[in-house]
Amino acid sequence: MDGDVAVGVKRGSDELNMYSSSPNSMTANGSESKKQRLDESPPSRVLHIRKLPNEVTETEVIALGLPFGKVTNILMLKGKNQAFLELGTEEAAITMVNYYTAVTPQVRNSPVFIQYSNHKELKTDSALNQRAQAVLQAVSAVQDGSSPSSDQGVLELAPPPSPVLRIIIDNMFYPVTLDVLQQIFSKFGTVMKIITFTKNNQFQALLQFSDPVNAQQAKLSLDGQNIYNSCCTLRIDFSKLVNLNVKYNNDKSRDYTRPDLPTGDGESTNKDHSLLGTPSGALASYSSGGGYSSSLSLSQGGGAISPLSAAAAAAAAAGRVALSGSGVSGVLLASNLNEEMVTPQSLFTLFGVYGDVQRVKILYNKKDSALIQLSDGNQAQLAMSHLNGQKVFGKVMRVTLSKHQTVALPREGLDDQLLTKDFSGSPLHRFKKPGSKNFQNIFPPSATLHLSNIRDGVGEDDLRLLFSNSGGTVKAFKFFQDRKMALIQMSSVEEAIQALIDLHNYDMGGNHHLKVSFSKSTI
Repeated sequence: MDGDVAVGVKRGSDELNMYSSSPNSMTANGSESKKQRLDESPPSRVLHIRKLPNEVTETEVIALGLPFGKVTNILMLKGKNQAFLELGTEEAAITMVNYYTAVTPQVRNSPVFIQYSNHKELKTDSALNQRAQAVLQAVSAVQDGSSPSSDQGVLELAPPPSPVLRIIIDNMFYPVTLDVLQQIFSKFGTVMKIITFTKNNQFQALLQFSDPVNAQQAKLSLDGQNIYNSCCTLRIDFSKLVNLNVKYNNDKSRDYTRPDLPTGDGESTNKDHSLLGTPSGALASYSSGGGYSSSLSLSQGGGAISPLSAAAAAAAAAGRVALSGSGVSGVLLASNLNEEMVTPQSLFTLFGVYGDVQRVKILYNKKDSALIQLSDGNQAQLAMSHLNGQKVFGKVMRVTLSKHQTVALPREGLDDQLLTKDFSGSPLHRFKKPGSKNFQNIFPPSATLHLSNIRDGVGEDDLRLLFSNSGGTVKAFKFFQDRKMALIQMSSVEEAIQALIDLHNYDMGGNHHLKVSFSKSTI
């Protein structure tokens, strides 16, 4: 298709030449060439988008602009992998360009390039551009909360059947929590209730909006999108339910209209439901259309931050989500260790709360330092963010990323001090299974520990005694209803870290090994 025919205003002859000269003209590097080109094109409410993936849809292109205001026209130049997008106001277009200067826009996980067009408006021939116009009409109607007109008979959008969406997360390599879902979906309207559960080994959620139109807009914009780069894909359908009945407010379910609900027997929830509240200067919207920006991509300028990134940042701060670690080594250097006390096993247990530790090496010539290799850079950054500065065996531990890519094993017979250990085949890895519920229970070190897999017949006094023997003072204890799980509160975070190192995987007899992790609750 020669898309130029469909544009009523002739494109500036320098426009395509200018674009083809530098593929980096709109990257987030702040390069001189980019600034120069931006200066060459004065602001316009029409934006030229290049380097689009081959199979891109109109909806995905429109989604790039939706967060910034009303999208009033679109022209797809599919043969050239380009599109023109017209926004309602020049101000909205300027906001969009400024934002995507700092955060590289992505469609289907590929970076795309956005620049002001020489056109001041798009005049499209609807006969040549019918499909795009139909999609735009549908999106606009949902955005406005009305039914699209079917004057041309191009598209009849059925009224949304329910305010409740059923959400399935595919390729869930990183945890997706109730708070993250609330952050993403609240951009489309008021989220009233969420219930999360695992079915057929897949993390799923039911999410209820106050209005079915909001549910329809969220489904139209988010179905098929990735929450994090290349993973955690949203699959969205309307639920047959029209109302959700939420009994408890906790990490698995939440009724935002009923803050008075009990927490039930699970880990209790924060009283503050705005964990992922929009940070100062944030755009009240989700990020780009085809692949959400990876976990933490704060912009270099303007203080803008993609709220999806904000969601991940806040979740990471709450210990739920790995920070963006693409291209980062999975090896950490821990220093200022207590060399009299530290062992490869103790570091395996502690760092294993945040990732699957593969190898540990205590340095032969510097025994207060150790290298810890985790499965990937995301796990390494998560462990570093939570453990750096924590007091372990009486000393404040420092954790940094190592320049090493792997931890080398010594040649056989040379490690007579047992300073290096390979844990790659350990059955104690918490995160081997994608979508494991362990992903949803990652919290910073805290004085309160969560105990699970407690053997029948083991009482509160037994557990209090066990944890007191690790050298700490038990301040409080609470069994969950089934008595297979409990919360135990030590007098300090340092004591809790010590108890976790000593007692995680403790053999209680009868093939019951105690599982210990940090809790965000207090008793």
